[in-house]
Amino acid sequence: MNKKILISFLFLFSIGYTIVGQEKSEFDSLTKLYRSSEERYNLDLLKVIISSATQPDSMIKYTNLLIKKAQPVDNKEYLQFAHFNQGIAWRYKGDYSNAFEHLFKSAELAEELKNKNKLGSSYVEIGNAYAESGDLNLSSTYFNRGISLFLAEKDTLMVGATYYNMGDTFFDKGAIDSSFAYTTQAREIFQKAGHEIYEAYSLGNLGRINAAMEQYDLAETQLNEAVETLFKVKDYNALTDFYAALSEINQRQGDLEAAIAFADKSLEAAKANGLKEDLQGAHQKLAFLHEEAGNIPQSYDHYKMYVVYKDSIENIASVKEVANLRTNYEIAKKQTEVDLLNEQKSNQRNIVIATAIALFLILLLALGLYRRNRYIGRTKKIIEREKQRSDRLLLNILPQETAMELKEKGKVRAKRFEAVTILFTDFKDFTHYAENLPPEELVKRVDFYFSKFDEIIEHHGLEKIKTVGDAYMCAAGVPFAVKDHARRVVAAACEMIEFVGREEPGKEIRFEVRIGINSGPVVAGVVGNKKWAYDIWGDAVNIAARMESCSETGRINISENTYHLIQDDFECDYRGEIMVKNKGMMKMYFVKGAKVDQEKKSSVA
Repeated sequence: MNKKILISFLFLFSIGYTIVGQEKSEFDSLTKLYRSSEERYNLDLLKVIISSATQPDSMIKYTNLLIKKAQPVDNKEYLQFAHFNQGIAWRYKGDYSNAFEHLFKSAELAEELKNKNKLGSSYVEIGNAYAESGDLNLSSTYFNRGISLFLAEKDTLMVGATYYNMGDTFFDKGAIDSSFAYTTQAREIFQKAGHEIYEAYSLGNLGRINAAMEQYDLAETQLNEAVETLFKVKDYNALTDFYAALSEINQRQGDLEAAIAFADKSLEAAKANGLKEDLQGAHQKLAFLHEEAGNIPQSYDHYKMYVVYKDSIENIASVKEVANLRTNYEIAKKQTEVDLLNEQKSNQRNIVIATAIALFLILLLALGLYRRNRYIGRTKKIIEREKQRSDRLLLNILPQETAMELKEKGKVRAKRFEAVTILFTDFKDFTHYAENLPPEELVKRVDFYFSKFDEIIEHHGLEKIKTVGDAYMCAAGVPFAVKDHARRVVAAACEMIEFVGREEPGKEIRFEVRIGINSGPVVAGVVGNKKWAYDIWGDAVNIAARMESCSETGRINISENTYHLIQDDFECDYRGEIMVKNKGMMKMYFVKGAKVDQEKKSSVA
């Protein structure tokens, strides 16, 4: 969604700052000047630094400084500028909760300043954020508010930028004809204004639209021309989307080699700009392309990275929190409620017009149905290939017995297991590492430990349940009952502690782990109806989690239930009774290791 940064560039242009094509050396020289003692309180210099910043983290750092320095003097002009740009930076990073907080504050300050241009820019950026977070109805509402203000100010360039963003939004909704109309209007405005970069953005989007309409030759020409222009002016933000579109075109035409090459370029552009959503999409695309090309190891590597970036993006709860923030803002602005009612009436008229257009398109579609016959054979192959891939993925995330039951019956019946031992692990200071390590290094470190954990539990016949962040959960006794479930889990835990404590050559940063174990009855089954996950529930699981939280670094903390099952096989230190949240006082033990006699028996065996 990074194409929508166009409105941010236009806003900066309208207040006298041009950042397109800024060199990194210029940004560095400005920050160096700021750090000199005589310039540290220069608000205008901070404003120029923010305008020249191309990375979200830099924008956030210097907008925070500007807010801190402008608040004591209550300078609304600087505060509005800082909140506006910080909202944009958080949107780039995919953190919509922070993005909305700053963008609504920017709109509030623009109203106090009675500046329609800045208020319109804030509304359009709010529309961008809503579009990217999935609320297309509210995005259209704020786009229309922005256009009304820009028309009142006769600012055709900002009108063009808003049309561009609306075209992008309709493209995401699948309304190709409306997207084409808005994007064409935007390009015409930019052509008349002589803004080459903004025209290139529009041309690239027209290429994506024509690709969706299977006009591949025209689409490739438009996309290549847009890419060439953006390279010339050193603007790389939209390249991820345009390269992805070229990759899709080549895939549809059967040229997998070219498709992979363009997908790699899309990934490189996303890395260079730190765009998490685009990184997620690029890795997912490369996983599918490499699988189709038969490059299974590369496909697996990209799929792992896709999962990592997917999990790191803000979840739905954040968006709901933002919706509450928006509601509070709307209640404080009674005039806005009147505007919304008027816009609803306008939307109803648009629906009538859109319905008429849809009926016409249905007639055209009926005339083109004969072309489907050419794709029947290819479609059957794709369906079969996808079925085989889904079967492989299903076996990777569910036990085989559970997967077979799910395929045959469409659901999995929950089962009760009376004797199960559950293990939880957690890394010390993981949040600190997550904030300070590069994402790639963090993923490598976690993957290093969790891959070894997988080997250990497989060796001891345990079932991996799930990982959540830096937490690892496994159990013995599910999905098949075993008599020595507690001994297996404690033996695996000892091996995990020994592995994590072992010095790894060439690594300055090493994680420390703590482990908690409990035994008891559980209920096991599959949750969800789309993205299945095998999970276990019960009080025994909750107590195991409490054992882990009450454990210490490098130690294995077990409950009294588990101790009674393994006391003949392992040396343990009684810790006494310890207060446990929601459970009261509970007896706990630290596992010291296997007993000597047991070790000898194991070695003889």
